[in-house]
Amino acid sequence: MMLTPEHRALMESVRRFVAEEIDPFVDGWEEAERFPSRELFRKAGRLGLFGITKPVEYGGQGLDFSYSVAAGEALGAMKAQGVGMALSVQSDMATPALAEFGSDALKREYLAPAIAGEVVVAIGVSEAGAGSDVASIRTVARRDGEDYVISGGKMWITNGMEADWVCLLANTGGEDPHRNKSLIVLPLRERPGGPDRPGVARRKIRKFGMWCSDTAQLFLDEVRVPCRNRIGEEGRGFAYQMRQFQEERLNAAARRLAIGGLIEHVAEYLRTREAFGRPLLDNQFIQFKLAELKTEVEALRALTWRATELYVAGEDVTELASMAKLKAGRVSREVADWCMQFMGGMGYTWENWISRAYRDFRLGSIGGGADEVMLQIIARRMGLQARKGRR
Repeated sequence: MMLTPEHRALMESVRRFVAEEIDPFVDGWEEAERFPSRELFRKAGRLGLFGITKPVEYGGQGLDFSYSVAAGEALGAMKAQGVGMALSVQSDMATPALAEFGSDALKREYLAPAIAGEVVVAIGVSEAGAGSDVASIRTVARRDGEDYVISGGKMWITNGMEADWVCLLANTGGEDPHRNKSLIVLPLRERPGGPDRPGVARRKIRKFGMWCSDTAQLFLDEVRVPCRNRIGEEGRGFAYQMRQFQEERLNAAARRLAIGGLIEHVAEYLRTREAFGRPLLDNQFIQFKLAELKTEVEALRALTWRATELYVAGEDVTELASMAKLKAGRVSREVADWCMQFMGGMGYTWENWISRAYRDFRLGSIGGGADEVMLQIIARRMGLQARKGRR
């Protein structure tokens, strides 16, 4: 896919935002294990980051998904991936289904403030016993008059400690695990930034990486929400979520493309670092390995943008999006690992950008669908499943 001047202008705007509003502060945010999400989200909202593909009537820009991928690639260049992940949850994970299938009233009440950055939102799918296996979630929303009463819990919720509302996937009735679920906008607070509603409790989860992005476990005990907060049809939540995963995985792949900057950073370091009387970069093995890694990043870029082009054209890219997600997780891990190796003891220090990238990028093969799940999806699309009755 050829990027237009408009794509490049958006990317440059996002890069300036990262350089001015994020990178100068990330060391402190990492140490504090949080960043000022409400302040930063308002700035991101004014820039238009949360409304790139959203309808104009709710404050969005109404652009196609390729612009969201372009913004994701530019966001990925930041020095702490946790902030980019938090922003992407609000723009490409928690709000797409609401924008596409929600009622006008629901979009005006919840989508418009999210686009403006006036609230912090989250996506609530994974549970303690159901991560990549979405069909096995246990959270229940039972009908009681005009309300749903929700009980259960959600795990690994990015923005979970700060979120004002969560796009929640819950069982709403029926036996078929693929047709008994609904997506519901569940307010977690009495008002934005205010106290939690009765029945809502949160626990912060400390992680190996992505430190400045808050991650929570949510506990829901008989939390009441109007049925009008359901997104689209009852029982269609699983289908809506699977559709959203295509965008989530392509956005995740796009954010990994900036790993090429890590290669350039290490190459410059090795150019000035001498060992045995000559720059380390003169070592042919190092040169060849960095060249190989750059080639892998460019292969990922081609795959990601090809899938994006087809998705914008209206095609189902579940297979290609899964391939991009798989490739992104593995390439970013490999790049970060080799860059740390080549930087030696300096790369292993805790404060170094390389060691942070090593920790942050490790999530790519776990979160948003583990590598093994991506491989399962790809194999199924290839028709490689064994027929019933055969061993």
